[in-house]
Amino acid sequence: MGKRQFKAESKRLLDLMVNSIYTHKEIFLREIISNASDAIDKLCYKSLTDDKVGLAREDFAIHIDLDRDNRTITVTDNGIGMTAEEMEQNLGVIAKSGSFQFKKENDVSAQELDIIGQFGVGFYSAFMVSKKVTVISRAYGEQTANVWMSAGADGYTITGGERDAAGTTVIMEIKDDTEEENYSEFLEESTVVGLVKKYSDYVRWPIKMNVTKSRQVEKTDDKGETKKEWEDYTEEDTVNSMVPIWQRSKSEVSDADCMKFYKEKFYDMDDPVSVIRVNAEGTVSYKAMLFIPAKAPANFYSREYQAGLQLYSAGVLIMDHCEDLLPECYRFVRGVVDSQDLSLNISREMLQHNRQIKIISNNIEKKVTAELKSLMEKEPDKYEKFYSSFGAQLKFSFLNFFDKHELLKPLLMFYSANVGKRISFASYLSAMPEAQKYIYYACGESVEALSSLPQAEPVREKGYDILYLTDEADEFVVSMMGAYEGKEFKSVNAEDLGLETDEEKEQTDKKQEENKDIFEFVKSALDGKVADVRISHKLKSHPVCLTTQGPITLEMEKYFASLPADKGGNVKAERVLELNADHRIFDALRDAVNSDKDKATDYAKLLYGQALLIAGMPVDDPAGFSDLICKYM
Repeated sequence: MGKRQFKAESKRLLDLMVNSIYTHKEIFLREIISNASDAIDKLCYKSLTDDKVGLAREDFAIHIDLDRDNRTITVTDNGIGMTAEEMEQNLGVIAKSGSFQFKKENDVSAQELDIIGQFGVGFYSAFMVSKKVTVISRAYGEQTANVWMSAGADGYTITGGERDAAGTTVIMEIKDDTEEENYSEFLEESTVVGLVKKYSDYVRWPIKMNVTKSRQVEKTDDKGETKKEWEDYTEEDTVNSMVPIWQRSKSEVSDADCMKFYKEKFYDMDDPVSVIRVNAEGTVSYKAMLFIPAKAPANFYSREYQAGLQLYSAGVLIMDHCEDLLPECYRFVRGVVDSQDLSLNISREMLQHNRQIKIISNNIEKKVTAELKSLMEKEPDKYEKFYSSFGAQLKFSFLNFFDKHELLKPLLMFYSANVGKRISFASYLSAMPEAQKYIYYACGESVEALSSLPQAEPVREKGYDILYLTDEADEFVVSMMGAYEGKEFKSVNAEDLGLETDEEKEQTDKKQEENKDIFEFVKSALDGKVADVRISHKLKSHPVCLTTQGPITLEMEKYFASLPADKGGNVKAERVLELNADHRIFDALRDAVNSDKDKATDYAKLLYGQALLIAGMPVDDPAGFSDLICKYM
């Protein structure tokens, strides 16, 4: 039979597909295996009503054979096969899908027969690595076979052939190596086994091939002595797992089994803090096995980290990192999603951004949120372990994604001065005395530094808890949140902590007025370093502290200082020096202002330097500050 030509549009599509559609040439094997699986699915389905098939379920298999000398890869199945007419229809017209037509003609639901390939272009991925492809197929019920042969877009031939039984054999003659491409790697046993494991490990039918193994044998040398030596031998082996762990019921798979799978699949030495199993049926049916890791990978907070879940369609890997299945705030979640309902584009690696993916993503978000809340309430130690690694991710997500605020608020935790460990906002509220109006917090570099913060004394005296915010993002999170469950956040640096009575406020204001000359002198002596000097409402045993006025706090200033100048590095807080009018140091300052202005200026600088150190800020002139200390010691 003469060579037949692909239709013009098919030629263009073949060229486009080989050079553009598939980004990884290695997926050709996945596509050919998937087609073989489809063919077996069809014959197995037919055997349910046709006793002439003569094959039991355990008789079906896919075979892969490598021939390095002739540079061929052969994939053979004992499925339903194709007639010459079906070859013409399915292999002569690109994007004509025999699998889709079979389901349509037999009125087979997705649940009854989840055929992998429905889009008719996967077969042609073979031409990415092959200079010639030969298909020998005998349709079930036919006595003769047919041979389809093509070297690419030039066309194809269909001739008669021989085959012992129904099924299809695809022979791919691998291209010669070039400077840019090493096609010979696809003839290596280890490469092929690796590709089966990566993409087709969970195809339901056994994939068999000859693999090289080693064994110890006893050999006798010339002296008659027996020694054990290792030798290589070849044996046919099933190289795929077939039934994925997530497809099995909970009664068949324990949490320990799931954790073992996680460690092997995602190369993690630690058990995850939680395993989430999903078996969803409805608008979109899918199964998922999700894991919340205990520790962040070394590259988690870098650009190199690849987020996303592994996406399978009927056990065939479609994408290794499908980011669309996870919200950014939960990018730490690892796992797999397997759905036979997904609408795939013309290749299985090009996923349509559609309603189905959105539904799955929304459901996964709810499942992960519910699991994290459950961990926080029922297994706080596990949640604390998780939060130590991924708390920063939740905080940064809160800052960057406004639509996730309500989702993330209950999951955030901060160190509690009273409890001595991280707690949630809900825990803070549940322990609040009835008279307490605000959620108090303090910002600083460490818990140790904050525990002795002078301006927190009045809050501590009341017995009210203080949340210690020690991460860069913390103050921005609290500032953006504003309040939790109607309770406003209040920094211990705030001018009014809401703890003074009206009478106490009047007395403080009176002292402010009585000593305004002293405050004006100190402000002038500091020569623009502070925006204001005032009586402190909050200092008890300490003489001085540094606070701010306006939206920028000292901790925010520290953060901005770490940035380049063009990205906010010059942002400064309006500093306020607060003095304790009841402290003996204030009396000394007042006396100096009245009797010795030079000494009073030195005192002002000493107090300002002391306030900077307490606030964790650098002293402007360390040598000068040291000289002043020595001068008055």
